[in-house]
Amino acid sequence: MGFEGQVWQVRGGEEPVGEILIDDADFPWLSGRFTAGPGYDSVRELFARELALAERDEDGHWAEWERAYDEIRRRVSLLSPDGPVPEFLLHIDGDRAWFRWSDKPFDA
Repeated sequence: MGFEGQVWQVRGGEEPVGEILIDDADFPWLSGRFTAGPGYDSVRELFARELALAERDEDGHWAEWERAYDEIRRRVSLLSPDGPVPEFLLHIDGDRAWFRWSDKPFDA
């Protein structure tokens, strides 16, 4: 199944955080143009912090990254064109977003 051209939604509860128009599929990652919705301002800094932590390379930063990403997972959900996905790893940077997802929960 081709993903390019699909629109995936990022939601914060019932409020739209944004949409991702997929323009590149490099399994297992999908990426595309991110268009912010009304709920994005409430999570913008979380995504900036998560990405900054992911790009660091020092002792202990992954535990800090996990805490930041756990907060993102508490605050947003990802919906494919077929509905909610139970697990995902999502990065947003400006007007670009990239993610991987699973239709089954990740192991703890």
